[in-house]
Amino acid sequence: MAAPVADSWSWFPALALGVSFLKCLFISAYHSTDFEVHRNWLAITHSLPVSRWYHENTSEWTLDYPPLFAWFEFGLSHVAQTFDRNMLQVENLNYASPNTVLFQRLSVIFTDVVFIFAARECCRCVQEHKGSRDVLNRPSFILAVLLLWNFGLLIVDHIHFQYNGFLFGFLLLSVAKHLQSQHLQGALLFAILLNLKHIYLYVAPAYGVYLLRSYCFTQDNRDGSISWRSFSLVRLLSLGSIVISVCALSFGPFIAMGQLPQVLSRLFPFKRGLCHAYWAPNFWALYNILDKSLAVVGVRLKLLQEAELPRASMTGGLVQEFQHSVLPSVSPSVTLVCTLLSILPAVASIWWRPRGAQGFLRCLLLCALGSFMFGWHVHEKAILIAILPLSILAVQNCHTCIMIFWNFAELPIKFTLMLMFTIYSFTALRKLYSGQGSLLHRLEVIYLLGLVPVSVGCEMVFPLSPWQQRLPFLPLLATSVYCALGICYCFVRLYVSLLRSDEKPKKL
Repeated sequence: MAAPVADSWSWFPALALGVSFLKCLFISAYHSTDFEVHRNWLAITHSLPVSRWYHENTSEWTLDYPPLFAWFEFGLSHVAQTFDRNMLQVENLNYASPNTVLFQRLSVIFTDVVFIFAARECCRCVQEHKGSRDVLNRPSFILAVLLLWNFGLLIVDHIHFQYNGFLFGFLLLSVAKHLQSQHLQGALLFAILLNLKHIYLYVAPAYGVYLLRSYCFTQDNRDGSISWRSFSLVRLLSLGSIVISVCALSFGPFIAMGQLPQVLSRLFPFKRGLCHAYWAPNFWALYNILDKSLAVVGVRLKLLQEAELPRASMTGGLVQEFQHSVLPSVSPSVTLVCTLLSILPAVASIWWRPRGAQGFLRCLLLCALGSFMFGWHVHEKAILIAILPLSILAVQNCHTCIMIFWNFAELPIKFTLMLMFTIYSFTALRKLYSGQGSLLHRLEVIYLLGLVPVSVGCEMVFPLSPWQQRLPFLPLLATSVYCALGICYCFVRLYVSLLRSDEKPKKL
């Protein structure tokens, strides 16, 4: 479908400028330890030779992103020195002068231009309703709001502090290029993304299988089976050369210095334990709470000795390895096997039953959710890897759009952002799919409403209770476990949607 005429996009700059202005209001807001992490990386890349970047350990926040991101920090550091040179001294731990805060906040806002451009490209890929003159009800407008004003991204990047918008810009731009059948450009952008942040390995299987099946095979047999005669070695070599070239540019200098093992040890620190200090709401959160419950029941029934059980090893707020009390403890290899098994049907489906862009997007989402559900030491913000691409499907598929509500929960600003974004998402999508029945089933509504008492209990009641001193991480545990139930449901429902779908490939 051809893109809408130029003047029909006059609303997009207003949305982008509006959210950029909102981000500026958060410059003086609270920031997490990630603020010091990135300040330290600025100092490391600016003050030290390349040979020491992945060895420096003055701070506990050592450089643990791939080399392309280190070069990104190196580039930022040359601008940072015009704000405050002291922030670029490695020994200035926890340095946060007003100019340092200003620079780091502005650096996130300005690099978000990549995300804004990617959002625009994704909006141009969606199919508009025929004869629709109401801009507010256009799928492209709704998608722009869901992407640009995503409250999770605002919180993670512009309150807690990170550069996810910049990185997600590469992911969404890569997806848009594939939706536009510009596969080599999409592969190049994704290869760059992997060398900026390796967490996007979560969705690499979807890219690999989709490109091999839909790009390297130029046509199928009449019955839809693979036509091996149509396999293009030239296309395969083109894809391979792109990936190898980007990796060579990224890791080449460190390979030449014999530092590849050191770099990889920083990228994959398996000593951090199964779960992040703040549990991601995934399968392991449910596994952990089941283990805790069995331990309590075992002690009550005198089947276990309380003195022999580990105390708060999973809920003490520390990043560490721990042993389960009753259930078998989980190793990194177990999580790898579980992850691969969880995504195998999805990648097999787009190999044997390719369904174009819709199939690729669904597989990408399932790979992201499968890795989130079963991965090792998953951070809760990794759910954004699924939420943002899910927004593209949400404005095109009524059965998919309801899942966007299941993946959305601190202080008044955060709660207000969440509430505004959720209300807009529901009302806009309900209007978009008016006449197609209710978006949510009764049990789904009950579950979502249950987030209200969970939030009130964790944020308002618990801080006033006598348990606050004894069990400070109980609210995080309760939130993670409750949200894990919803995400598990979303994962299963998305799988059912993929495997049952008999729809023909169609352009988004």
